[in-house]
Amino acid sequence: MGNLLTVEKLCVDYVTRNGGYVRAVDNVDFSIAEGESLGLAGESGCGKSTIAYSLMRLHRPPALISNGNINIDGKDVLAMQEAELQQFRWKEISMVFQSAMNCLNPVVTLEKQFYEIFKYHGITSNKKEARKKAEELLAIVGIPAERLKDYPHQFSGGMRQRAVIAMALALRPRLLILDEPTTALDTVVQRDILKRIYELKKEFGFSILFITHDISLMMEFCDRIAIMYAGKIVEQAPAKTILNNPRHPYTYGLKNSFPSLKGEIKYMEGIPGSPLNLNCIPKGCRFQERCFRAGKDCFTKEPEITCEKDAFFYCHNPLEV
Repeated sequence: MGNLLTVEKLCVDYVTRNGGYVRAVDNVDFSIAEGESLGLAGESGCGKSTIAYSLMRLHRPPALISNGNINIDGKDVLAMQEAELQQFRWKEISMVFQSAMNCLNPVVTLEKQFYEIFKYHGITSNKKEARKKAEELLAIVGIPAERLKDYPHQFSGGMRQRAVIAMALALRPRLLILDEPTTALDTVVQRDILKRIYELKKEFGFSILFITHDISLMMEFCDRIAIMYAGKIVEQAPAKTILNNPRHPYTYGLKNSFPSLKGEIKYMEGIPGSPLNLNCIPKGCRFQERCFRAGKDCFTKEPEITCEKDAFFYCHNPLEV
């Protein structure tokens, strides 16, 4: 099974008022195979959403992609002109944004919003045909066809989220990006929506990039997981490996910050300190000040990659197998 998406040495900078820059994503490499689900986890501000916007070329100043390659099914995304990008987005790759339920136009009915998608991308300009396609999409996510005449404010949060997911699937994309797709929804609705997305993944065969800070949720739905800290991927491994045998101390801390639903009650320990200020990158490992395994090398040398079977990590003093 070949790779659908390959990202190499991706760097994204934010230009500051004094003419300098802050590097939000620093030399990131990862790939997603056909039909695979890759999870991207980490604390807020670590660069997860910045990567998602890069894949669709949605950044606007002061953000800019300063280096790297993004290749989707043999197509160089960074070399595309604007007209080509307009057709590429949503057909090849689509995205369910953070707080997706607020992405709907509040003064336009759901039916018209679907119609505009089909018309703009050359699928159909016939309103009856567009409505039929919209009804089929809503059926997929469990929304009755008669709700097409309603406005977004007439839907609950979970229903709006489902509608946005239906729109993201309207053009049958090869890759679906889920950027915190269940934020602000209760846990029952969260699970229901994610379960439906992964049923659709099996049905239509698309790949998924699932972005969240909830590593316990990610372990249930993803094939592989990449852990980000301060703009870098510090560990990547199959979901079962991350669950049972994390090697990076930051991954271990994230995993242990979520309680188990069964077994004995244990005292939960958070990760001490605060996320790194990207304006002040220290020499050595970026996680040094918060790490319970930090040694002399961690403060003087940046860790190099260590590869193990189908996993890798960057750490001078990894946890034992």
